Amino acid sequence: MVELHSVVGVIAIAVNAIAALVGLLYYLRHRQPHRGYLHLIALGQVAIVGQAAIGLLLLAGDFRATGQLHYVYGGVALAAIISPWMYAPRDARKRLLWFVGASLVAAALSGRAYMTGS
Repeated sequence: MVELHSVVGVIAIAVNAIAALVGLLYYLRHRQPHRGYLHLIALGQVAIVGQAAIGLLLLAGDFRATGQLHYVYGGVALAAIISPWMYAPRDARKRLLWFVGASLVAAALSGRAYMTGS
């Protein structure tokens, strides 16, 4: 289960980083995101939620991270991907920027959590 947590962690970092980069390109080029991009954003969010779920299962099985900051980084990454759904404005362009920022923050925090969890 620990290995699965690590693998999903790498996937979460990579997918959210790619989603942030691609979304930023859409934003800078003043283009509407392709439908596939929306799936990429969703995949990144699912990876973060999956990470949290696996982490909770590990905690229930009495496995602990070596550093306490691991839990902080993971929790804040989860909050980052949820925030655009609640706070992003209705304007499509600004909303895209919120999701790009959330993906970037989630990728960075997930990377940091990966480093503190080993």
